[in-house]
Amino acid sequence: MSQSPGSQSSGSQSSRSQPEVPLRDASTVVLVRDGADGIEVFLQRRVKQMAFAGGMTVFPGGGVDDRDRDADIRWAGPDVQWWADAFSADVETARALVCAAVRETFEECGVLLAGSADSVVDDPSTLAHERQRLVAKDLSFAEFLAAHELVLRTDLLRPLSHWITPTNEVRRYDTRFFVAELPAGQRADGETTEAAATMWQTAAKALRDWESGAHFLLPPTWSQLRDVAGFETVADLFGAQRTITPIQPDIADDAGLAGLRFADSAEYLSALADGRMERMRDGR
Repeated sequence: MSQSPGSQSSGSQSSRSQPEVPLRDASTVVLVRDGADGIEVFLQRRVKQMAFAGGMTVFPGGGVDDRDRDADIRWAGPDVQWWADAFSADVETARALVCAAVRETFEECGVLLAGSADSVVDDPSTLAHERQRLVAKDLSFAEFLAAHELVLRTDLLRPLSHWITPTNEVRRYDTRFFVAELPAGQRADGETTEAAATMWQTAAKALRDWESGAHFLLPPTWSQLRDVAGFETVADLFGAQRTITPIQPDIADDAGLAGLRFADSAEYLSALADGRMERMRDGR
């Protein structure tokens, strides 16, 4: 379940009358591949009935499971301290965030960033039963990896950004965004009950669809797409040096998305003048 920490007018509360909702750690993965017209991104349009971000276009991701903090998970690539430094987190939280990123990517689109120290699983579809058990929380990610003698490939991920849900929301997430390249031979699918549709699009095309109203994007999703669209190849995107600083939109009023303020928010908000907020509320 993707946890993009933007704001939704239907789920916000008056920050003047209600206490702040505690934050929940979450991971979101921007899954990418090189395409003929630029970097392509895997997107999901969530079913409208979802309590969080229903009907919106998102990346795979979700909240941290406490079992993601298991210190016995084998890693290949940057160690836990490296990720803790990258996201300004403690070691336990960093471990949980990375594990949640890989687990949620497998659960939501069947892509598995694990294997041996120098290769990935060729065909994750052979692990479909275990995937369903992970979704149902009948199996921890650590147990799954150990049973199949798999190593979590942290070298296939890069830190991208850090967004925190505004204080007026009834569901709040402290979300770290990762970028990962689709492993050769693997396929991202739409076999999740949370998505009404899935697609690969260039970041530039996804942004054009946002402008036209074909996509509804929360601010963090929009921001990541803008970032990705600035690079020509996945190698360029992965090679970029980043300093990750938390972004928590300010609240100008109680008008939901229209009341948010963050870097470039004016450009984001300009697209909302076409009546899409009203259509979203009315279920159209």
